[in-house]
Amino acid sequence: MRLMDNIFLLHSELLNHTYKHGGYQAFKINDPKPRDIHKATVRDRLLHHAIYRKLYPFFDRIFIADSYSCRNNKGTHKAINRFRQFAHIVSKNNTKTCWILKCDIRKFFANIDHKVLVSILKEYISDENIVWLLENVIESFTLPHPLLRNEKDINSIGLPLGNLTSQLFVNIYMNKFDQFVKHKLKVKYYIRYADDFVIFSKDRTWLEKQIEIISKFLKDELKLELHPDKVYIKTLNSGVDFLGWVNFSDHRVLRTKTKKRMIKRIRENPAPETINSYFFGLLKHGNTNKIKTDILKKTPF
Repeated sequence: MRLMDNIFLLHSELLNHTYKHGGYQAFKINDPKPRDIHKATVRDRLLHHAIYRKLYPFFDRIFIADSYSCRNNKGTHKAINRFRQFAHIVSKNNTKTCWILKCDIRKFFANIDHKVLVSILKEYISDENIVWLLENVIESFTLPHPLLRNEKDINSIGLPLGNLTSQLFVNIYMNKFDQFVKHKLKVKYYIRYADDFVIFSKDRTWLEKQIEIISKFLKDELKLELHPDKVYIKTLNSGVDFLGWVNFSDHRVLRTKTKKRMIKRIRENPAPETINSYFFGLLKHGNTNKIKTDILKKTPF
């Protein structure tokens, strides 16, 4: 009702440094595991989009080519196609053993350290007004540090999953790790999607040595930890679970959990539009003829 009035008021607050980010509406989703989503007000989300629109083109140029999360012309499907390409190169078209180190970061968004993030942003942004605004957005959300016993002690960590800016911030945060992997460890075949990443090599022993080095860098520089139950080294021929697919040398199949979730959604809503979205979307990226046949047999229409 008062769109322009509110926009001019927001502009005035930004200009005079009186702007203060509002609170969040919290709710849970299952996608597929339970996640806590925090939704900002319309006013703040409008500002998030403005920030993203201005900063994304600049920062996207400094990201490595093989970072695929929340970037234009990237995404999960291009990441798994790149996975196949690297696998063919390292295995020399499946004539040599290809070892793959698969890692996952524990509670990624919840453990982003605000001080570290701001210090990284300051390496690229000299304008104090922009830094002030970004700090305002970052500090609008915080979680109690899990290692602090005194509940009154709050360490500035965590980014809300509901913010558009959070997607950009985590890529800027993890770019420091990407650059370390590419330029310090000299890893040629590396792919990262959010907090999941894989490294390809013909040498298992070399990969084993990298785990400790990677873990130390993440802890010392970014205050992050590898998930102890989600770090492993496997051969390509045994199948590597990455981004919802189990990838082999000559094919890929849907992860069991992904398949069950898809079938459940189709049963709940067996409309042609639902099935077509899977048939011409997700299922076209792997070996799924058997799944398609089973779905068609069990679908009422």
